Amino acid sequence: MGERSDLVRALIVDDSAFMRRLVTDILESSGKIKVVGIARNGVDAVTKNQRLLPDVITLDVEMPEMDGLRALTEIMRTRPVPVVMLSSLTQSGARETIEALSRGAVDFIGKPSSPQEVLDSHLQQEIVDKVLYAARVEVAKLTPFTFPPTVAPDRREPPARKQPPAICSGEEINLVAIGTSTGGPRALHKVMEQLKPDGKTAYLVVQHMPKGFTRSLAERLNSISELEVNEATEGPIEPDHVYIAPGDYHLTAQVVNGRPHICLTQTEPVNGHRPAVDVLFHSLAVRPGLCRVAVVLTGMGSDGAKGLAALKATGAYTIAEDASTAVIFGMPRAAIMTGAVDRVAALPQVAEAIAFGLAGGREC
Repeated sequence: MGERSDLVRALIVDDSAFMRRLVTDILESSGKIKVVGIARNGVDAVTKNQRLLPDVITLDVEMPEMDGLRALTEIMRTRPVPVVMLSSLTQSGARETIEALSRGAVDFIGKPSSPQEVLDSHLQQEIVDKVLYAARVEVAKLTPFTFPPTVAPDRREPPARKQPPAICSGEEINLVAIGTSTGGPRALHKVMEQLKPDGKTAYLVVQHMPKGFTRSLAERLNSISELEVNEATEGPIEPDHVYIAPGDYHLTAQVVNGRPHICLTQTEPVNGHRPAVDVLFHSLAVRPGLCRVAVVLTGMGSDGAKGLAALKATGAYTIAEDASTAVIFGMPRAAIMTGAVDRVAALPQVAEAIAFGLAGGREC
């Protein structure tokens, strides 16, 4: 019998024979993916990408001869194709992963570090799902973007505040809540580079990412934003700040003595995620008027849709990213289907839509 034409064609790139075999077995056991080739390093990957014409590539970060980052750059230059990175769950791996996402990778998977993790059915399903979703991404949406050069942690200067502390009472702070998943770092980069300090607005962001990766994301976004971007910690919310939910913690907002505060919890995952967008949105909906604008950007699944509808009912202005720019339209589509979205905006117009919402505007 011939090979099914509807199978997703994958190229597996890893210097470990064990990982190549493991990823191949996981993907092919789905019945939806055919591994058309393997590569042991970046040089081999670039060559086989052009010869085998895969629909999607899984690419290890650390390899000899040509590492994953250099290989990704060459792949996106010579024959662009959706790429899912395989990354170690370390701080170094996190920095490299955020760099890979900026160079055009769709998503990443944390490499299993123990036999127990390899046998985890949830991890195996995550690998399959991410590869299948990546294979459907339009390559035109994966144009690389650039962050300023990073500085080694031991040589980095202490970060300076970008603006003097704003004098703003708790009741005057406008809160904007943003939720995103796959493709989120790219989307957040575009939005954060356009937002301007106003002395009265703070931004709460949930990006689906594991522990450790959100800190690297916050550092990178801080390098391109006029706002102060940090991984969130518990305490009062300050204007002209962006707070990224830490991986493995739900981010919620509470009012303490008339002032909004961040609270972090490790309650059960919601929609399969911790942090979850719905947890943040629902925490804001408890107090009408606390959140002025809610935004759902690119991502798989439906996280954030119910919470956005709840915020709409409290008077928040609601925005969803348009299909024309969303790397994965799942989360925005789910939000739009609730009927609670005020504006559907292409990514370059999201910051302007937020400003419109903060000004009290409404679409007819």
